[in-house]
Amino acid sequence: MPALCYLLNNRQDYYFGRRPYFMYKKLLIFCIVFLTMQSSSSHSQTLQTVPSVDLKRYAGRWYEIASFPQSFQKGCHCTTAEYTITDKDYVVVENRCNRDSISGKESYIKGKAFVEANSGNAKLKVQFFWPFRAKYWIIDLADDYSFAVVSHPGKKYLWILSRTAKMNSEIYEGILTRLRAKDFDLSLLRVTVQK
Repeated sequence: MPALCYLLNNRQDYYFGRRPYFMYKKLLIFCIVFLTMQSSSSHSQTLQTVPSVDLKRYAGRWYEIASFPQSFQKGCHCTTAEYTITDKDYVVVENRCNRDSISGKESYIKGKAFVEANSGNAKLKVQFFWPFRAKYWIIDLADDYSFAVVSHPGKKYLWILSRTAKMNSEIYEGILTRLRAKDFDLSLLRVTVQK
């Protein structure tokens, strides 16, 4: 993995098939993020997911309400994620955002999410570039699937999602209260601009 990241960072004239180098610079960023997400943490044994998730109800569009900022989302506004059930062993993931402003150019990436066995569908591994997969844990979920909170066992990553672009303030504060009880550093949390 480190060797691959080194090659991608230093061979600016390198092409794989017909894809230009800039596509692989994105892969370099993903490599760095992936390796960081796999790092151990003192909190990794304490974070709990929800007991179970009905993936058919979870499918559809989600709006990002707030998150811990990540380099691959820099400049993103109006961020959404859409999940589509397939008849294969994965869920299709489509992430979109508008770069630099609410009317900015759309950024789009498509991937796959694989359910971890014996997790009640609450633990998935998301793959945007083969063969790398990152952990995606659903740690809070409304009974009516109107909101969800996604993180990673290391607690360095956090996304608060809603079925609507705006979230009721009481619901939002309730989510924050539960996150504080789980020892998340909410000073890192940033509200996402939505239309």
